This record gives sequence, structure tokens and C-alpha cells, in this order.
Amino acid sequence: MDTPARRLIAAHRFGLAEPTLAQVGDDAAAWLLAQIGPADPQRGDDLPDTLTALRAHADFVRQRRQAKADDKRAGELQFVAHFRELVRADTRARLLTAATTQRAFAERLALFWSNHFTVSMAKASARGFVGAFEREAVRPHVAGSFETLLRAAVKHAAMLRYLDNDQSAGPGSRVVQRRLARAGVMGAMGADRPRITGLNENLAREVLELHTLGADSGYTQADVTEFARVLTGWRTPGLAALEGGAAPPTVHFDPAWHEPGVKTVLGRRYDAGPQALDAVLHDLAQHPATAHFIATKLARHFVADEPPPAVVNRLADAYTRSAGDLPTLYRTLVTTPEAWAEKPPKLKTPEEFVVSSARLLGLGASAFARVADGGIGALGQRVQGAPSPAGWPDRAEEWLGPDAVWKRVEWATRVAARSARLIDARQLAQASLGPGLSANTIRQIERAADGPQAVALLLLAPEFQRR
Repeated sequence: MDTPARRLIAAHRFGLAEPTLAQVGDDAAAWLLAQIGPADPQRGDDLPDTLTALRAHADFVRQRRQAKADDKRAGELQFVAHFRELVRADTRARLLTAATTQRAFAERLALFWSNHFTVSMAKASARGFVGAFEREAVRPHVAGSFETLLRAAVKHAAMLRYLDNDQSAGPGSRVVQRRLARAGVMGAMGADRPRITGLNENLAREVLELHTLGADSGYTQADVTEFARVLTGWRTPGLAALEGGAAPPTVHFDPAWHEPGVKTVLGRRYDAGPQALDAVLHDLAQHPATAHFIATKLARHFVADEPPPAVVNRLADAYTRSAGDLPTLYRTLVTTPEAWAEKPPKLKTPEEFVVSSARLLGLGASAFARVADGGIGALGQRVQGAPSPAGWPDRAEEWLGPDAVWKRVEWATRVAARSARLIDARQLAQASLGPGLSANTIRQIERAADGPQAVALLLLAPEFQRR
């Protein structure tokens, strides 16, 4: 493949688009390999950390308890309003960083892993935590080992809250036994029984199914239950701790909530205590099924919706040989011939479309000044708000409905009308897409009625919609 074609693929498939392919340089693979490392710090002032989010939740609970009788707003509306500025700051930071970074491949990897380890503000308990989770658990670890990234994600307060582990107690734990005893006394007195916290399997199931082994790897319901017992005791601070003057740890292990006794997960035995979780995560990270699962997801994201088995096997072998070293996987990916197929195999998601448009047009912060998400939500993808722990889908069929396509047309037309009067679309198309431009796209841009229409046609061209 000639140099211009490789520049195009590096900039758009591995990266997030560049206004000029000259940015890539003469060696496209070297440009990508040089970016491997921790993701850039997100851009933004006073971005909230996990403790800020925890205290925001505590403040809301306290305010609701002290609410005046004349406050008629529904609790849900109050909740959304309470976190509005925090969520906007996180959304802008994520998108502005992606739209302006000089290390677009590293940024794409950060977005990939944030989706793999989804924490979504669609669930109330995770509202305000998603940005902090991405900054603290994901971005610093995208170029370390998968085990380190896995441990940081699973043991983060945002994940514990999102998947309800902070309220999971072992059936034989001290806290449950005390509550059972108290319930027995109250029952004898004729009083209502109190709510007794039980075992919650959400986090255990998603770690096995979505984060490591994959759904078809052969683990059983018994493995889920036993892993859930290992996870008991890992909690976030309660209201009393957050209302005090000192800053409590955002995550701690509470022995009173932990299930005693030995647990058996995937045929291996783990003694009770906080060390068991790291031991299980280590074994999951080194499991052959995890190597294949992670290899498949990376290949699907960068190579094709249905990745060739040879590519998946190559990545899985690299994972196994390196004990899950992520830079080794990235280097294998960049040097695999199938990843450089000239026909663009992937369709941009709404977020990728908006971010790459902002990069192409050089919009910078102005792209997210009027609306924090730049209009991505109106295109069908709520930023940091995936509908389930599985994250957003990575196949074109999920984003190609007639309504979704029409919304892209409307969005591109509006953005071009506001931002593109001084842009020469023909020159920009050649600079940014060069060898990928078809004769039909060039002809349509040349026939545009005015500058904004020409820019809109560029944004909607198949060569730009795909990567």
C-alpha cells in the first residue's frame, strides 16, 4: 500500500480524523506506535473526582430529607438538576479532549476501554461518577497490563455502585447475622421485619461475561455466585463518613459484610479476605478465554464487524505470550496486514462522527459550547450513558437505521451552516481524505450551492462516515 493510503487509514481508522494527512507523516505505523502510552489528561477546569461525586450523592440525600413542604418538584427532576453541572463538565472534558488531542490513537483506545468497562449515568447510583471513573481507572492504565486495568476498573467506587456491589453482603457475614437476630427479636414482638441486605451477583456476572471470559466461555452460575461471595465487603463510604470533616477512602473492604469461608471459582479455591479479589482477577486476566475475548473485541473495533479468525488468533497469541501486556496487543494490531485493508470496514458511531467532524473543521471548544455533548445524544448515543453494562454496540447495523441516517444529515447541515462559511470543502476533502475520495464525492462537493452545503456533503460522504 502506498504512503498516502496508509496515512488515511492511520488518521481515520486508528485515530479520530485529521484535517490534513500530512499530520501523520511518511511512516503511518510509526506515527501510531509512538502514541502508545497512558491517555492524555482530560481537558477541563476543576474536573470532579470520585470523592466529589460521593459527596454530591450524600448532599442530595441530605437535601431531600430536609426538603421544604412547598418543594413540589419530583425527586427524579431534583436529582437530575443536582448533578447537571457536574455531568456537563464531565461530558465536555471527554469530548473536548478527543476533539483536540494530538494523540488520537491513544484517545481512541481510552474510549474503547471506557466502553468495555462501562459505567453509565443512565443508572442513578452512577450519576456524577462516570468522568471520574474514566480519568482514574481507565485513562492511566490503557498502556499497562490488562490485569492492572481490570483491577482498577472493578475496584473503583463507580463500578461498585453502578453494579450494586457496595450493598452486597454475604449470607453468613456478621452484618447479615446481626440483622437476622434483630429481625427475630422484632418478629417476636409483633413488629415489621427490617430489610436484610443480601448477596448481589451483578458485578460478578458482568466481570465474567463482559470484562474477561465472555458469555460463551463455559463458566457456570455456581461460579457467578462464588465470585459474588468473594466480592462481598468491597464498599464505598456511607453517609456518616462522607459528612465528616476528613476525606474517607473512596473504596474500602469491610470485613463485617464479607462472606466467610473458602470460595471456589472456576475450580480454584480462594480463602476469605480482601486478598481473594485480586487473586481471582489475576486468574481471570490470565485465562485463555479472556485472551480470546479481548482479542475479538479489539479486532472488531479496528478491523471489521466480523473480524477474521486469523486476526483474532494473532492478537490472542500476543496477549497470552505477553501475559496481557496491552502495548504488545496494540503493536500486534498496528502491524497486522488485515487492519490496513483499503476499503473502510467500520461505520462511525454518533460520538465518533461528531468528534471527527470537530477535528476536521477545527472547531475546538466551540463544538461543545452550545450543547455539552455537541448533539451526540440527538443522534442516538448518550455520552457516558450507555443503556446497559454491555456498553454501546460496535457493529454498523446498530447505527444504520433510516432515522439515524436522517439525523446525521440534519446535524451535518446545522453544523456546516454555523461553522463552515470560510472553509474550502474541496481543499479540506483533498487534505483530509486524499486517496480515499471517490470521483462521485468530489463531483457532489464541487456542485454544492454554497460553502456550507459543500462542507455538509463532505461530512456526510461515505468516505468520512466510515473508517
